[in-house]
Amino acid sequence: MAICVVGHSNPDTDSVTSAIALATLLNAQGQEAKACMQSAVDNLNPESTMVLERFGLTAPEEVTDVAGQDVALVDFSDIGQGPANLADANVVTIVDHHKIGDVTTNNPILFRAEPVGCTGTVLNKMFKEAGVAIPKDIAGGMLAAILSDTVNFKSPTCTEDDKVAVSELKVVAGVDDTEALFMDMLKAKSSVDGVPAKDLLFRDYKDFDMKGNKVGVGQLELATIDQVAAIRDDLVKAMEEVKADGRHSVLLMLTDVVKEGTDLVVLSDDTALIEGAFSGKLEGGSMWIDGMMSRKKQTVPNLQNAFGC
Repeated sequence: MAICVVGHSNPDTDSVTSAIALATLLNAQGQEAKACMQSAVDNLNPESTMVLERFGLTAPEEVTDVAGQDVALVDFSDIGQGPANLADANVVTIVDHHKIGDVTTNNPILFRAEPVGCTGTVLNKMFKEAGVAIPKDIAGGMLAAILSDTVNFKSPTCTEDDKVAVSELKVVAGVDDTEALFMDMLKAKSSVDGVPAKDLLFRDYKDFDMKGNKVGVGQLELATIDQVAAIRDDLVKAMEEVKADGRHSVLLMLTDVVKEGTDLVVLSDDTALIEGAFSGKLEGGSMWIDGMMSRKKQTVPNLQNAFGC
């Protein structure tokens, strides 16, 4: 049985291309593996769709239930972000760049998590260490993922390792202008015209357990906050619907890539706790936080501290 290599729910470009990359590496090392994702191809976010098309990559196959399967996880290690019945699967490998989650295994496995901006950066190292050449199309996908996750090196999650990986992968992928590639990705990622508000909320969304409280955090990276001005009320209504499904809080990061900050929209059972987490004051249900670009490094840790995790 082939190892199912899968990224987190509501897959982004890193989780999709990392699944493809790790499956390729495992196959090159003699282990049968296939790239999977928790989404149908036509439900992928616009940026990931654009990247797959740009580099001629075949989308991973959809997987919804992994009970009884051998599974490799990329870009996450939290059960709540995995496919159904992940606890009943045999997790054999994890490659990630987030905090260590709550997935457990019965046997020792390859677990590689590094404090870098993108899983693609970790995989670039793994290919080199294994002496396996990265195919041109896969290098392009990994390159795009790093640019996306680090917001073209503007995110505080970005490290020198990410920059080195980009410099290496762009040569393999035949990409001369990474600035132009990033702008094309941003145009795709920030496109909101005609997209239902709930789909936008879930475009890049994750649930977290904060000491028994379910907290959802979504993020929209935009060229300008004005892009969502006309649909702001619809976004809040979508958040209300999601919060009603047993969540303590739902936050939506409206991140302005040009201004390098985030308009944080909040629905919570305890708004004072959220305000304290970010040392700010909610006005009309939101607050502007200058310099906030990263959910992983600037939003979730603050919330965990506030909840006493």
